[in-house]
Amino acid sequence: MSDIASRRCFHHPEREAAVICPECKKNFCRECVTEHDDRMLCAQCLQKLSKTPLIKRFRLRYLNRAGQCLLGLLVAWLFFYYLGEVLLSVPVSYHEGTIWKEIGSGVK
Repeated sequence: MSDIASRRCFHHPEREAAVICPECKKNFCRECVTEHDDRMLCAQCLQKLSKTPLIKRFRLRYLNRAGQCLLGLLVAWLFFYYLGEVLLSVPVSYHEGTIWKEIGSGVK
């Protein structure tokens, strides 16, 4: 594979290529690309992405977010459920304060 510095822009053959578009795999100079979603895209590929309905592009993202929220609620519920179980397993004498009197006096 040749070095990127020896490649030329698809639209401007006199300029050296700075970026390879990840969608169409063509070489472009800095003026022919735009950053979009942390990627450098050429104008044609960016136009294709803008024609794609937002519902199709972001459907999985919303489902993922909803799944994460449900998982977080489940983990929080389990945490507080088992915390309540542990607190319920503590003897009644501990809550009334009588266990401290028994420990201090040596009486069981």
